[in-house]
Amino acid sequence: MLHIFLTVAAGITGYLIARNFVRSRLRFVDAVHSPWAPLTAGILAFVLTWPLALLPVVSAAPAVLFGIGLGFGTATGARLVRRTDGARRQLTS
Repeated sequence: MLHIFLTVAAGITGYLIARNFVRSRLRFVDAVHSPWAPLTAGILAFVLTWPLALLPVVSAAPAVLFGIGLGFGTATGARLVRRTDGARRQLTS
């Protein structure tokens, strides 16, 4: 049961951290809108969290889900930034 909780928490945490970071800090960075940005962020997050899988309580699944969550969070944050920028460019009467 603890393994399932850690795995789900890692995925949700990765998603929320990435989405908020892209929306607040990477708003003006053009590279985050690249189609390769979520894939790169997810792979890098997985590689950085892979050593945690060596601990006896943690398996490789939380590292994988953290990378997937971070990739999806990056994509969602970039999409939200594009939507907000488009709304700001419209002229209001």
